[in-house]
Parts: sequence; C-alpha cells; structure tokens
Amino acid sequence: MNLLSRFEQAHLQAKSNRWLRYFTVFCRIALAAGFLPSGFVKIAGERFTSLSVNHPMGHYLEALHETSYYYTFIGIVQVTAAILLLIPRTATLGAVLYFPIILNICILSLAVRFEGSLLSSPLMVLANTYLLFWDYDKLKFILPFNRSPHDAFLRQQTRSTKFPMAFFARSAAAVFILVLIITNLFEIQPHNTIPDCEIQCKDNGNPQACIDFCNCIHVQGRPIEKCLEAYEKAKKK
Repeated sequence: MNLLSRFEQAHLQAKSNRWLRYFTVFCRIALAAGFLPSGFVKIAGERFTSLSVNHPMGHYLEALHETSYYYTFIGIVQVTAAILLLIPRTATLGAVLYFPIILNICILSLAVRFEGSLLSSPLMVLANTYLLFWDYDKLKFILPFNRSPHDAFLRQQTRSTKFPMAFFARSAAAVFILVLIITNLFEIQPHNTIPDCEIQCKDNGNPQACIDFCNCIHVQGRPIEKCLEAYEKAKKK
C-alpha cells in the first residue's frame, strides 16, 4: 500500500469517528460565526472598525470602505461562505470559498501587525485547513491524484465511538505552538492606540526609539515599514 493509499485509509477512519464529526461541525460553526458579523457590517456599508486612519490597518480598512460596491461584494462573499459552511450539503464548497479569504486576512494581519486578528486569523486558517482535509474524499476528484483501489473497501468501515485522544493532543499542541510563535513573533507592534503602543516601551531596550515608533505610526501616520526602518536605525545608535 503506497503513501496515498495509507493516507486515504486514515482519512476514511477519521471520517467514521463520531468525535471527529462533532469537531468538524464545531469548526464549521466557529468559522461561520467569524464571518457573519463582519460580512453583514460590510453589506450594510458601515466601517468595520474604529481604528484611526493613521494606523496601518485602519488606513487599509478606510480605503477599502471607500471602494463602493467592492466593499459590499466582500461582505456578500463572506456571508455566503459562512452560510455554505452551515449547510451540510454545501459545507465543502463553503470551506473552499472561505480559505482564500481567511488566508488573505491572515497575511494582512501579519503584514501590518494588527493585534485584532493577529492570533485569531492564523487559528482560523488552521481550522479551515482541517476542514479541507476532512473533505478530501470530495476534493480529490479535482486534484491530480489517481483514485485509490481501496476506496470501495474503506467505505465499508463502521462508525467508531472511540475518543481520538492522539488527534486532540496533537491539535492542542499545534494550537499551543502557533500561539507561542505568534505572540513572540514581533519585537514591537503598533497596537490599536498610541497609549497601548507606548506601554510596550517600558520593557524595550531603547524606550525612546519605541516611543518614536509609536508616534511615527499614530501621529505621523507613516507606513509601518518606514516606521520599522526608523526604529531599527534608532536602536543601532
């Protein structure tokens, strides 16, 4: 049995487990809950956050808000993906539609160091990736893989009620490692307001450089890359 066949056998065994089915439903509901509020806000034409336009994410969202029906379109797509996830027959399509949206949000959050979704968006990407693997048996027909000759045999497997301790232990470890990496990824962050930004300066090796960074972001409204460049130069001095 080759590697693909072993993976498909493990996949079918997972799909026959009652606890993993419950976990899948939980992931679908959680992801849908993450998109419905933000999607409806965009459809209503309201600004998504109260961030200052000087903040990198606030500047981006303000520009996005001024894009007329494109802003509304994004909201419609988010709500559509959420609703599709909640309907069993369309959950696979919902997971496929959801993934590029949440991946874009995740990359954006990391790029501008936006604490509002800096942690939640990578976790949502992780949950969405799990759902795509869960629906591998449906998605594999559009993937460049040959069907396994064991499919007919594997589909005959009975439902299992055994609690998958190893899976949940690995999942908890993956979440813990991801949270640990994200929370220690950046030496300095803009945070949402200048008082919040300046709090981190107390523990900074160069407090004045940190304060200048906060002013660069929240007062001057300069791009985050320019502020980080100035911060690094100030540290060296």
